[in-house]
Amino acid sequence: MILNRIFVDPQIMTGKPCIKGTRVTVGAIVGQMASGSSIQDILADYPYLENEDILQALQFAAYRVEEQEVALRA
Repeated sequence: MILNRIFVDPQIMTGKPCIKGTRVTVGAIVGQMASGSSIQDILADYPYLENEDILQALQFAAYRVEEQEVALRA
């Protein structure tokens, strides 16, 4: 699996995984989904994101919960 929309940079959001080119963290997206927001709701809140950004954030979170390492480019 290639997660080319998720990145980590120690100087952006203290190194938390983010959507590439933004300061939107994977945790923010997962948190919104957990509180009942739909993908459409998140896209309305962040109009610069795309559907695939949300899906990759969820995929990344799922892998991390299963303690699988996912290589990301810094």
